[in-house]
Amino acid sequence: MSAPKKIFGIILAGGEGKRLMPLTADRAKPAVPFGGQYRLIDFAISNLINSGLRQVVVLTQYKSHSLDRHISQTWRMSALLDSYVASVPAQQRLGKRWFSGSADAILQSLNLINDEKPDIVVVIGADHVYRMDFRQMLDAHIASGAKATVAGIRQPLALASQFGVIDADAESGRIKQFLEKPTDAQGLADAPHEVLASMGNYIFDADALISAVEADGESPTSGHDMGGDIVPYFVERGEAGYYDMKQNEVPGSSPRDRSYWRDVGTIDSFFDAHMDLISTLPVFNLYNMEWPIHSQAVNSPPAKFVRDSVGRIGNAIDSIVSLGSVLSGTHLERSVVGPWTLAGGGSTITDSVLFDHVRVGAGARVHRAILDKNVVLAEGATVGVDRERDLARGFTVTDSGITVVGKGVIVDR
Repeated sequence: MSAPKKIFGIILAGGEGKRLMPLTADRAKPAVPFGGQYRLIDFAISNLINSGLRQVVVLTQYKSHSLDRHISQTWRMSALLDSYVASVPAQQRLGKRWFSGSADAILQSLNLINDEKPDIVVVIGADHVYRMDFRQMLDAHIASGAKATVAGIRQPLALASQFGVIDADAESGRIKQFLEKPTDAQGLADAPHEVLASMGNYIFDADALISAVEADGESPTSGHDMGGDIVPYFVERGEAGYYDMKQNEVPGSSPRDRSYWRDVGTIDSFFDAHMDLISTLPVFNLYNMEWPIHSQAVNSPPAKFVRDSVGRIGNAIDSIVSLGSVLSGTHLERSVVGPWTLAGGGSTITDSVLFDHVRVGAGARVHRAILDKNVVLAEGATVGVDRERDLARGFTVTDSGITVVGKGVIVDR
C-alpha cells in the first residue's frame, strides 16, 4: 500500500476588497462579518478543516490586524498532532516590497512549503461563501495525473464576462483554454446555457507549483496572478485539469443549497448572499451540522425579544438574530442582525444587515441597508428611506438602492 499523500493548505487573504468599501475601510475583506456571527474567512477555513486538512496557512497583507486576531483566537488546533491554522503576514522575504499578486504571495512564502514538504498544495481564496468537500477534488486530481486542477462552478452564460471561464475538454479532463472575463464564451456541451467559471480554488502537485511561481516571478510581463498567469502556465503545457463542482457531494446538503457558491466581492452580492440565508428553506443553509461552518464562540447571553417601555410588542419575521442582541418592541423582517445589537421601541428594521454592537434608537427606521460595527441611530433617525438624504450625509448608496453606513458612524435624526 502506498503512503498517503501529504496535503498542505494555503488561503490567499491579502485582498483589499475595494468594491466592498466602506466595509473594508478598516479591515481586510476576509475579515468582514457575515451572517451575524461569522467572518468571511470562516467559510474557507471550515471547508479545508472539514475536508481533513490539518496544516493550513492564511497569507495576509492589507489591514490584517482584525483578521489575524480572529484566526489566532478562533482557529486553535492541536499542536500535539502537528495541526495548525496559522496567519502569515507579508514578510518581504524577496526584497523591500509587498505582494504584487496572488502568485507573488505564494512565491514570497515558499519557505512555508519547503518547511512542510507536502506532496500536494491546495490553494484557495478567502472570501467566497460556499461549502465544498476538497477530499473529492483531491481524489480527482490524483486520479487525473494533472499537475494542476482548477475547481469550476456552473454559472449562466450571460454572466461569463464576470468570471474566469474554463474551456473544458470533457474527454481528456484537461483545460483547453482559460478565458479571463470573455464576452464571447461558448456554453457547455451538456448545458449550452451555462459556462464553467473558476471558483478561485486550485490543487497543485507541490513541485510543479514551486516551479511555476518561480518562473512567473522572473517574468517582467506577468501580472503575478494565480488565475491570470499560473493557470495559463499549466494550460499551455497540457497539465491543467478541471473539477466540476457539480460532482461535489457535501454531507448534509439539500437539492436547494447543493453547489451553492457566491463571490461576495460587491455590496450588492454581499447583501444578496445575506438574503439567501433567511428564507424558510434557505438557498444557503447555515444549519447543516454535518458540514458546520465554524467561527469564534461568542461569550454572551441569548438574544432577547421584549416589549418596550410603553408595552409595544415587536416581532421578528424571516430573520437571523445573533447572541446578545435585545430587540424592544421592534419590527424586524427579512434581516440579519449581528451580536450585541440593541433596538429601541417602535423601531423598524427591514431587508437589512446589521453588524455587531449596532444601536437603533426608538422610532428609528432602517430599510435595505448595511450598518457596520458600532453604528448608532438616534431616536427617529432613518437609513435607507430617503436616498438623496443618505447621499447628502456621505453614505454609500448602490445603484440598486442599498445604503451602507461605515463603522462607528452616528446617524442623527
